[in-house]
Amino acid sequence: MTTKWVYAFDEIEEAESYVGGDWEAVRALLGGKGANLGEMTRIGVPVPPGFTVTTEACNAYLAAGEEFPGDMWEQVLQALKSIEQKTGKTFGSVQDPLLVSCRSGAKFSMPGMMDTVLNIGLNTQVIDAIIERTGDPHFVYDSFRRLIQMFGSVVLGVRDEPFEEVLLEHRRERGVQSDAELTVEDLKEIVVQFKDIVRRYANIDFPADPYEQLRMATEAVFKSWNGKRARDYRNAANIPHDLGTGVNVQTMVFGNMGEDSATGVAMSRNATTGEPHLEGDFLINAQGEDVVAGTRPTEPISALQAAMPGLFEEFQTIATKLENHYRNMQDMEFTIEHGKLWLLQTRDGKRTAQAAVRIAVDMAESGLIDKKEAIGRVTPDQVDFFLHPQFSAEGKRDAELITTGLNVSPGAAVGMLAFTADLAERWAKDEGRSVIMVRPETKPDDVHGMLAAEGILTSSGGRTSHAALVARQFGKPAVVGASELEVDVAARTMTIGEQEIHEGDWVSIDGTTGEVYLGQIDTLVPNIQDPYLMKLLEWADEFRTLGVWANADYPADAERARSYGAEGIGLCRTEHMFFEQERLPIVQRMITTKSSGERREAVDALLPFQREDFAGLFRVMDGLPVIIRLIDPPLHEFLPGYEELTSDLADLKIRLSHATDLTSVDELLAKVTEESTMLDRVEALREANPMLGTRGVRLGILMPALTRMQVRAIFEAACEVTREGIEVHPEVMIPLTSHVNELKRQREVLEAEAQAVMEEQDLQISYKFGTMIEIPRAALTADEIAEYAEFLSFGTNDLTQTTFGISRDDAESGFLIEYLSEGILPANPFATIDTGGVGRLMRMAVDASRDRRPDIEVGICGEHGGDPESIAFCNTLGLNYVSCSPYRVPVARLAAAQAEIAKGDGG
Repeated sequence: MTTKWVYAFDEIEEAESYVGGDWEAVRALLGGKGANLGEMTRIGVPVPPGFTVTTEACNAYLAAGEEFPGDMWEQVLQALKSIEQKTGKTFGSVQDPLLVSCRSGAKFSMPGMMDTVLNIGLNTQVIDAIIERTGDPHFVYDSFRRLIQMFGSVVLGVRDEPFEEVLLEHRRERGVQSDAELTVEDLKEIVVQFKDIVRRYANIDFPADPYEQLRMATEAVFKSWNGKRARDYRNAANIPHDLGTGVNVQTMVFGNMGEDSATGVAMSRNATTGEPHLEGDFLINAQGEDVVAGTRPTEPISALQAAMPGLFEEFQTIATKLENHYRNMQDMEFTIEHGKLWLLQTRDGKRTAQAAVRIAVDMAESGLIDKKEAIGRVTPDQVDFFLHPQFSAEGKRDAELITTGLNVSPGAAVGMLAFTADLAERWAKDEGRSVIMVRPETKPDDVHGMLAAEGILTSSGGRTSHAALVARQFGKPAVVGASELEVDVAARTMTIGEQEIHEGDWVSIDGTTGEVYLGQIDTLVPNIQDPYLMKLLEWADEFRTLGVWANADYPADAERARSYGAEGIGLCRTEHMFFEQERLPIVQRMITTKSSGERREAVDALLPFQREDFAGLFRVMDGLPVIIRLIDPPLHEFLPGYEELTSDLADLKIRLSHATDLTSVDELLAKVTEESTMLDRVEALREANPMLGTRGVRLGILMPALTRMQVRAIFEAACEVTREGIEVHPEVMIPLTSHVNELKRQREVLEAEAQAVMEEQDLQISYKFGTMIEIPRAALTADEIAEYAEFLSFGTNDLTQTTFGISRDDAESGFLIEYLSEGILPANPFATIDTGGVGRLMRMAVDASRDRRPDIEVGICGEHGGDPESIAFCNTLGLNYVSCSPYRVPVARLAAAQAEIAKGDGG
């Protein structure tokens, strides 16, 4: 049976039948663009006739060493005949010539990544025939010069600059701003010059044969699938490399045929805010590339209502129809030719995080989708974006506003100006600089720089420009179309009026307002109480079964966490409290003294500080559990570094040897004695591998007075706050257990202290004792540990280190980067749980501990607790909760709901 490589737009049902009726499989076969063109044709939307060469053909072409497979080309020619019958025009004919476009279209939208050629079929003979028929030589020569430029750039690999230099020179000579204002004679001369550029740079003549033009354009689209910019984009967007692209050949319709013609790109809703009204840009008497490239100032789509009211109403009706049909916001490209509206493509529109949330909620409340689908429509990263920094009001008030543009992707970004994508990437990746990439307009070749930059600034382009689309997709703050800017890439300068700003200068851009400031502005974390986000998270809470707690060491952190929806504190790191300025000297005295009495005094001095710390947490978390981890790090971390002390002591001895004044000598001697004592203690505490040394439960066993003090502070605070009418649920967590006997010994001592406090206070507090699972042996013997623990908490940071036998601090700046780039490890195990190793230990620990103690509470408090993939894994393990940074709590709420919905749907 002959393989069908080509499907006409009106053969969408045949394509569905071929793949078994699955729409995603149709998109994989025809590409998103081809599938949507076929679907629009089926539901009666006016689409210029055309056909799609399948992604299977692309993959077969590339696999065969860039040879068309089988009879693919014969099927293309037959499909062209079908278009000729539908349009009454003939491809390559001088009687009534048919012109076509050749566009790419993969399964997933890749705006600007793949290549397009318009006006295929034009040559010297054909343009004469079209001029005779239309009486509009300006339109015809304008179309011809576009074909030569696009064909030269896309198909033959000629750089854009030679073409643009010719156009710029003619505009200067004519004294006009846009190409549309050039005369017919200008355009005739440009056509000759463009052909010469092709001949000079590509070493071939521009092909006059329309069929050769189409064949070469089709091959160029296939080849572009493996181009660098396409691969870079797919890597950034996590799109597989084996999908291939379709080729869409479509009858040309022209928006540049006079004042009754136009072209534009529009969204069915506002892509920045999600408001339910059309948003986009259009131009009268132009082709689509003019709108996207920003070569002419565009008009907002709302202005079409005044210019062409009937067509605006028709377009609005179609936009609503498409949105209802696809049940999603649509990004549509349209052309009006002599008063006739045509849709050239539709796709699900890229949108900001704010817009994604509002659109999902609006569509669910209108009944277009259900709550489950609304939750699935918003990614955890989009929720995280609500927590991105914004400029402070004071900072903006005092800053120098230099210009404004279109606010196409929200958020605040501060960085040094970089005028090229390569420099932006190098500065950001190699030198760790914060970068704002500035360009006249961005192109697909700039994507790597855009991804590396903190934000994007362009002097031209609209809301549907390449810069706007990429920035929105990847959450980069962006201001585009700042028309007051003159960006000179060659000189590496940006000029506003008389002011000249140079590469490396600092600027701050506000993608929410479209404002651009000179210098660095302080940023603030925004208030996430967006009503649409709150509604979505409320829905998420209805579906998730996994609790979401927070890691918080101070009342302010706990208050923020609770306001974001945290249901408890899963980790309070008490050692962080010891580093405060008024406490650190006491801690150091406790560590360095050789007198047990002095050590007792120091411990007692810390008690009121700790008690107030815990009381503050209990007050904020009224009615919710608070897990307090006893001191974990080795004691040397509270003392100055060995190298630092050695250097300081040597310096003091040199100063002492040169001192002559008796007062100075006495002072220096005292300091030498003090530093020597400290150095002796630091040296005594030094360990070859302190992260596997005297820390956690081991420290508590060797220095029981310290952990007894912490437990006393916990229970005295709990009694104090309970008497205030606040409900407290303290849970005491003993860190770094590796053997059950450690936990048994430490719990006996600490629980006795807790009971003593409650007897003194004549008050009983409901409490739990538990431990962290951060050593493989603890995971393997979790059944034994469960005998003495009411809860377990996976400390996956240390559990990952000890399972892999690598140091996180060293590996992430060393060999781990190479491992990830070479594919030795599929993902960073410190960012996402390694399910095959660390995850297997976790599963064993959960199963074993619940076999011994069915009601044991099990959670996670490492950094993985805020990672969506890790949250999904924790959901499959049946953990009670995940605990994460307060700022990740909203993300975790959504991710936990999505994980539960996926589990219920068999995902």
